[in-house]
Amino acid sequence: MDKDEDGEPVQKEQEETEREGKEKTEPPAEEDTKKHGFLILSREDSTMILQTGQEIMELDTSGFATQGPTVFAGNIGDNKYIIQVSPMGIRLLEGVTQLHFIPVDLGSPIVHCSLADPYVVIMTAEGVVTMFVLKIDSYMGKTHRLALQKPQISTQSRVIALCAYRDVSGMFTTENKVSCSITEDISIRSQSEAETIIQDLSTNIVDDEEEMLYGDSNTGPSKEEMNRSSFAGPSEGSYSKAEPSHWCLITRDSGVMEIYQLPDWRLVFLVKNFPVGQRVLVDSSSGQSATQGEKEGKKEEVTRQGEIPLVKEVTLVSLGYNHSRPYLLVHVDQELLIYEAFPYDQQQPQNNLKVRFKKVPHNINFREKKSKLRKDKKTEGTAAEDSVAARGRISRFRYFEDISGYSGVFICGPSPHWMLVTSRGALRLHPMSIDGPIESFSPFHNINCPKGFLYFNKQGELRISVLPTYLSYDAPWPVRKIPLRCTVHYVSYHVESKVYAVCTSLKELCTRIPRMTGEEKEYETIERDERYINPQQDKFSIQLISPVSWEAIPNTRIDLEEWEYVTCMKTVALRSQETVSGLKGYIAAGTCLMQGEEVTCRGRILILDVIEVVPEPGQPLTKNKFKVLYEKEQKGPVTALCHCNGYLVSAIGQKIFLWVLKDNDLTGMAFIDTQLHIHQMMSIKNFILAADLMKSVSLLRYQEESKTLSLVSRDAKPLEVYSIEFMVDNNQLGFLVSDRDKNLYVYMYLPEAKESFGGMRLLRRADFNAGANINTFWRMPCRGALEAGSRKAMTWDNKHITWFATLDGGVGLLLPMQEKTYRRLLMLQNALTTMLSHHAGLNPKAFRMLHCDRRSLQNPVKNILDGELLNKYLYLSMMERSELAKKIGTTQDIILDDLLDIDRVTAHF
Repeated sequence: MDKDEDGEPVQKEQEETEREGKEKTEPPAEEDTKKHGFLILSREDSTMILQTGQEIMELDTSGFATQGPTVFAGNIGDNKYIIQVSPMGIRLLEGVTQLHFIPVDLGSPIVHCSLADPYVVIMTAEGVVTMFVLKIDSYMGKTHRLALQKPQISTQSRVIALCAYRDVSGMFTTENKVSCSITEDISIRSQSEAETIIQDLSTNIVDDEEEMLYGDSNTGPSKEEMNRSSFAGPSEGSYSKAEPSHWCLITRDSGVMEIYQLPDWRLVFLVKNFPVGQRVLVDSSSGQSATQGEKEGKKEEVTRQGEIPLVKEVTLVSLGYNHSRPYLLVHVDQELLIYEAFPYDQQQPQNNLKVRFKKVPHNINFREKKSKLRKDKKTEGTAAEDSVAARGRISRFRYFEDISGYSGVFICGPSPHWMLVTSRGALRLHPMSIDGPIESFSPFHNINCPKGFLYFNKQGELRISVLPTYLSYDAPWPVRKIPLRCTVHYVSYHVESKVYAVCTSLKELCTRIPRMTGEEKEYETIERDERYINPQQDKFSIQLISPVSWEAIPNTRIDLEEWEYVTCMKTVALRSQETVSGLKGYIAAGTCLMQGEEVTCRGRILILDVIEVVPEPGQPLTKNKFKVLYEKEQKGPVTALCHCNGYLVSAIGQKIFLWVLKDNDLTGMAFIDTQLHIHQMMSIKNFILAADLMKSVSLLRYQEESKTLSLVSRDAKPLEVYSIEFMVDNNQLGFLVSDRDKNLYVYMYLPEAKESFGGMRLLRRADFNAGANINTFWRMPCRGALEAGSRKAMTWDNKHITWFATLDGGVGLLLPMQEKTYRRLLMLQNALTTMLSHHAGLNPKAFRMLHCDRRSLQNPVKNILDGELLNKYLYLSMMERSELAKKIGTTQDIILDDLLDIDRVTAHF
């Protein structure tokens, strides 16, 4: 865990936190040994040492250096010792006692240190690399000391970043698996020897030309390999037994990345043009000597295309189950690259590293604000760079283990993120935007903050925090499951009382059948033998749930009648004398009483108020109760509800009624006949959008003066609507519709357009195939994380994100775009469609086209961009990006700003 100084002259004092060692005065309990003993804060000109126990107190006298900044502090020797690296020396301590101090003079101050127990690799501002090893002291034998070991590596181009890595996964190896597998397989071989030898010969004798042309064609899974896989079990399990090996990864200013085997510094892996972000990192080293001459030539070649960016920081960490998944994180210029290592040992020379690295797609934004970049360009120059480097660099990647049971890397910067890999093996990235930019972070395990962390925010405040254990972070979004033990149909939030009304159902056995005898309704009990399986029916109920503890509030459950189904439930704002605004929130539910073919289908409207009462002793949640204001039977089933101007709007059969709530009774104000069966309604101001089961959508308007409900416009073409919502873009209003064929449509009311017949018809302005049935929408304003008052904030000011959820468990969103950005990204989308290889030969453009079962006399309108396809631009290497940007007549910076801007305004979760 690296820790450095701030390079920005803007802030007077950038404090930096670091995890520290344990005091071992007596053998403590297992849990205590993991508690942190010291907290080291490094300033520009001094270091503060704090002892962390029951309280956090500053130590006046200790073996730590406090007169200057601390470059790095960490544990070594299985957490027995503490190492503190200052710009001009290294200290080894046991508790607060200094064991010994090594002054280091390499011509320039130390700016970076990386530790892989027992090796300590340091780098100076001029790129000189040196290593220290922890060894047993020959005089005493009890204590340890650090021994200098100078690596024999090329100094032709300057080292700019490095990372020492301790591999316990067994993936990092220079041995050929084929050669070592013969001895390994003797014990588990079930076929005859001869068969195996023939197998070996057939795989080894291959013509060179054939090898080059057809590579892997004949090296299919041999019987031998199949045996091995069946005996060895999961690969991760077999890696876990490996002996730890030590490696050092170095990046140079020529764009070369090298991996050396420690302690003898043997080059085992080399990648040229490392910072450009290739999709796969392939070893191109053929022994140490041959690479030296090529490097300079390669650099010239790249600089002709454009200057190669510099690597600012690199970290190699092993995450996941048994630390079996090595990940490489690289901070290049304005960008973050994440690579995952995978074993690869085909046709590799004997002494090379048998791995490759594949790029992992992500949306983390490392780009600073534009104003800062301009300032940096003015002060560019080697002198300025060196002075910043000499003062040290803040590391952005902070490895942590066991913060509330999670291990991973915390990524500091303008957009802080948690990168977690759990034992399930999926990489999870979660933004932490709650406290703005974070420059320094450290895990912190203390008696008062078990398995927690600390960080400094932009205001220079030290926050001591824990991750909530009730949330699971092993999901694309942090998630919390609340077991209700029943099926949930509707959830509605009551703003005034801050509780949720939830409509649920349980299965019950049906033992009687309703029959009509004249005007009377009778129930006939079914008498069957005991082997008869009774049919099941749903028994509905509505209850309140408190968001404080996510428990059902006792005694608030309303059970509905047998055979009665809830068809809709919403929070509605109706006219009331009780509030200043004249509107009050109620829970309204519409039901449908289905009792078979012979009984006429009826429904009820329920209006419930959530009232505050004196809570029962010892049960603080019981302060809220339901009060039923209205429940009366209607002439038909109530299929949809909404509110409009303080009135209740209900769809009963094919009629829409408008009601006013007065003296706990509903009085009809207006009604209108519609198509076949209205199953969803939404309203904004005095406009109501109604969705028909077969006949698309209609836009209605209520006029207060004449008390009339009238049809404004409708879509004349048939459409099986699933769900509807409004789409808000400043002063424009669109109507979003999803249908049975997994399509999304955006309609608009444009009376000036000729094809709308004077506004009688809604015009389709956009369509898109979502690939899944969308059954619900909801709206949110754009996230205001951008600086208030800036031009960018104004761009997203009155635009709403429309979220949608699909029947196969997916969540997505639609965002209105500016015309200029839309045109640019449309060109990019077209270029990406032709440039990228399509997964399984499936064309992304064809897939997103409108899918229609029945022929319609209208062409697809498109006008919706595919965000998943556009995000693949972030995954491309730098050359591919600039080539694409050139094709569409723009720069990659503009495209990246557009994409990351969209990500920023929609990152609510």
